Amino acid sequence: MHAKNPLKPLATRRTFLKQSLLAGGVAVAPLIVPASVLGRGGSVAPSNRITLGGIGIGPRGRQVLASMLAEQDVRYVATCDVQASMRASVKAMADEHYGNKDCATYRDLRELIARPDIDAVLIATGDRWHALGSILAAKAGKDVYSEKPCGITIGQCQALSDVVRRTGRVFQAGTQRRNVPNFQFAVHLARSGKLGRLHTMHASIYKLECNYSWLPAEPEPPKDLIDWDMWLGPSPWRPFNRSYVVDRRWRGYYDFDSGAKLLDWGAHTVDICQWANDADATTPVEYEPDGGTIYARYANGVKLVLRPEGWIGQPAAAAGAANFAVGSTGTCPVRFEGDEGWVETGDNGSVELHPASLRAEWRAFTMRGTDPAQHTREFLDCVKSRGLPAANFKVMRHSHLACHAAAIAWQLGRKVRFDPVREEFAGDEQANRMRTRAMREPWHV
Repeated sequence: MHAKNPLKPLATRRTFLKQSLLAGGVAVAPLIVPASVLGRGGSVAPSNRITLGGIGIGPRGRQVLASMLAEQDVRYVATCDVQASMRASVKAMADEHYGNKDCATYRDLRELIARPDIDAVLIATGDRWHALGSILAAKAGKDVYSEKPCGITIGQCQALSDVVRRTGRVFQAGTQRRNVPNFQFAVHLARSGKLGRLHTMHASIYKLECNYSWLPAEPEPPKDLIDWDMWLGPSPWRPFNRSYVVDRRWRGYYDFDSGAKLLDWGAHTVDICQWANDADATTPVEYEPDGGTIYARYANGVKLVLRPEGWIGQPAAAAGAANFAVGSTGTCPVRFEGDEGWVETGDNGSVELHPASLRAEWRAFTMRGTDPAQHTREFLDCVKSRGLPAANFKVMRHSHLACHAAAIAWQLGRKVRFDPVREEFAGDEQANRMRTRAMREPWHV
């Protein structure tokens, strides 16, 4: 056997094929590679594209999907929904965008997740499916962008965070305000000391409620039209009513919701407050409800007030009559108060602050708090770089736990103390039982 020449280059796949064809007497035509394959002409080479699937893409999901479809390095190839009409609608959206009929449809999310060609999934189902869908996807090797709330219990959020960490997947919670400039500016004022010593933060929430009732039973439709069993998923069984599914009026029902509706906005606003207080790795240590408001306190002494009313430009009396308040700064407002100043901002991009000298750093923000574009772009970048996005699994875990602990205090109607290290309520068996819920077979986390 002759020794290999270490200086001789290894044969490439192209050279090997050419030599093989010549040996067989086959003429070899010049190899022409389309420019799109190489990523020229403004296109992205297939090897650098992110292949995306979507699960439960409703109204909010379409906004997020639209921002992803706009990116040249994304290819949306499959959509899953328990409703035939939704499957067809999202497929039409993707097919029109790409000018083909290639988007596949599924009724069972497990079939979509099992596809080896899919790199990442967008999960925008109802709350009851977020944690389980994300866990199944991460275990199947997919990166995940999940709408909030990412779990409807403390236990689900813990399990999701643990699976993402263990599998090494990229995870972005749909708390997009971390990537919206006016919220970033308000957090900058709080963290930089420009407000003085931070002492109180305010997070807007919906008007709290827990609905344990059932809507009247209606005839269950054929599974191909609406798969009611799959729609319920891990939630307790109850009879079908089209209002839950077709009209999307499931929110507020305890079995489908994430704790008194607190996380509908709280997942966003408490998350921003956690960031402002440099508390992404912890939670408040006590929570005390007072009517529709919840007062919390961190170990460092900073107070957190979760409230649905009383924002700038929004009279408290008027706000109390509505499901949520809209002040002059828009929906989802937050407010940070220090010894030397305060700032309040919300979804419309405006900023109210004091003292006036802080306006030297202020600028107009054209991006709205509901715009997911920068948040989805960061997720896609992290899918490629394997970096941690702003609303990663660690951030999600603690901000969601803080919200759930507050909701449990409100449901119990009394003060509770929470240990952010052990992630349990201190000496409170009743509160600790509320950290988890039973899941309907065969689903589990």
